[in-house]
Amino acid sequence: MSTLQVQRILQELKMRNLLPFILLLFSFISCKDEDDNIAPRENDFEIEDFIWEGLNTYYYWQNSIPDLGDDRFDSQKSYASFLSQFNSNHELLFESLLSDKDRFSWIMSDYTELQKQLSRVSTTSGMIIGLARIGNSNDLFAFVRYVLPNSDAAAKNIERGNLFLSVNNEQLTIDNYRDLLSSDLESFSIQLAQINGQTITPSGVSIDLVKAEIQENPIHIHKLIEVNNTKIGYLMYNGFVADFDDQLKSVFAEFQTQGVDHLIVDLRYNRGGRTSSAIKLASMITGQFSGEVFAQTQHNDKLSSYNENYLFEAIAVQLKMDQLFVISSAETASASELLINGLSPYIDVILIGDDTTGKNVGSYSIYDWIDNEGNVNPRHTWAMQPITLKIANSEGFADFESGLQADHSLLEDLANLGTLGEIDEPLLEKTLEVMGILPPKSEKNQFSVLEENRFEKITSLQEAIMHTEIPAKMRRIPQAKNFARE
Repeated sequence: MSTLQVQRILQELKMRNLLPFILLLFSFISCKDEDDNIAPRENDFEIEDFIWEGLNTYYYWQNSIPDLGDDRFDSQKSYASFLSQFNSNHELLFESLLSDKDRFSWIMSDYTELQKQLSRVSTTSGMIIGLARIGNSNDLFAFVRYVLPNSDAAAKNIERGNLFLSVNNEQLTIDNYRDLLSSDLESFSIQLAQINGQTITPSGVSIDLVKAEIQENPIHIHKLIEVNNTKIGYLMYNGFVADFDDQLKSVFAEFQTQGVDHLIVDLRYNRGGRTSSAIKLASMITGQFSGEVFAQTQHNDKLSSYNENYLFEAIAVQLKMDQLFVISSAETASASELLINGLSPYIDVILIGDDTTGKNVGSYSIYDWIDNEGNVNPRHTWAMQPITLKIANSEGFADFESGLQADHSLLEDLANLGTLGEIDEPLLEKTLEVMGILPPKSEKNQFSVLEENRFEKITSLQEAIMHTEIPAKMRRIPQAKNFARE
C-alpha cells in the first residue's frame, strides 16, 4: 500500500473522528505479521464494530456482559476474530451481546424504517389488531382493537371487535402469523369469524384490503363526558409522539375551557414513545409542580455522569388535577408507565384494567454517527434501539419489572369489546363506577374469553418503546478498547 493511499485513508477516517479505527488501521499497515491480516478495517467489520462499540458504550447492562468488557480483547487481532465468527450476521451478533434481563432491545437494517416506527408511520390497511391463541393449540385468531381514519379498513367498514381466523385463506398460527401479517404485503384478504358460545367459527365473509403508508394520530379519542352534572375529560392516547404535541396541547386547552372536574387518560393500547411528550402530558395534567423532578435517569456505570433529572414543564395549559384515572392493560408500557410512575409521588393515580407491561427502561436510537451534528455513516443504514437507561420517579422508585398493579382489575372481554369512548364500553364504564359517577353494577353472568382462559393474548414486547433524543455530547464518546498496542 502506497504512502499516498495510507494518507487518503487516514484523512477519511479523521473526517469521521473515529480514533479507534485510525489506530486499528495504522497497526495493520505497519505490522509485518501475516496473521494480522484479519484486523478490522473500514470495509471489513464496519457494521459489527458499530454494534459492539455502540453496546459497549451505551448499553445499560454493559458491565454484566463479559463480551462487552473494555478488557475483553487483548489485541486488534482477537477483536477481529471475535467479530468474524458471526459471518456478517449482524442480528446474531447484536442478540449475543444482550442481557438475559433484556426484553426490549432491537436492531434494524434500515434506520429510515426505525424513524418511521418512532413517528408511528407504518404501511398498513388501518386495522390495529391483537392476537390470541385458541385454547392449547397453535392456532390463533386476530381481533380488531380500533381502525385508523382514512384507511382502507375504514373505507371497507372494518370495526372494533371484528375477528378473523385466516389471512389469504390460510389459518393464522403461532408459526406463520408474522409472515401472513407482514408489512411487506401490499394487499391481502381476511376471512371473518365470530364467537358462538365458547368457540370461534368462520362467518363466510372475506374482505380484501390494501395497505398504504399512514402516520397514526395517537390522539384517537378526546371528548367531554357529562354524567350527573359532572364534567369528565376523556382522552384515548395511543402513543407518545412529539409530532402531535401541539395537538395534545389543544385537547387540554379544550378541557381547560370546558372546566372538567375529572380526567380519564386511556392508555390501554399505548406502548410508549418519547419521554419529552410524557413530560409535557404530565405537566398539563397537573401544572402545580413546574420545575420539580418528574423523573430521573440512570445510565450504566460508564455513563453515570450523564444521569439527569427530567423536570415538570411550565406550560400555559394546566388542569391542576390532584387525581388521575388511567385505563391500563398488559400492553400499557414504557412512556405510559413513566407517566403513571412519575405522577404518583405528586397526585393520586388510579389504574383501572390490568397490570401494565413492566418496562421501566428506556433507550436512545443509536446510529453510526460520523459527527456530533447527527450525520450518519453513508456506507450503511444499520441502527439500534438498545436499552440505555433506567428511569425512576422523584422518589427513586423504578423497580416494577412485573408491571404497575391495577387498583381495580377488569380484562377486556373479546366477546364484548364495546365502542371506545362510549360510557357503556366496559372499561370506561368501570372507571366511571370507580369514580362514583355511575352506580356499581352487579356481577354479570356472561362468557368472558379472557377470564376463562380460553384464549391467551400474544404480545410483541419489541413494540414497547420509551425513547429520548440522545444528547449531542453523547454521540461521539471515545470508545474503550484496552488493546495491547504493537
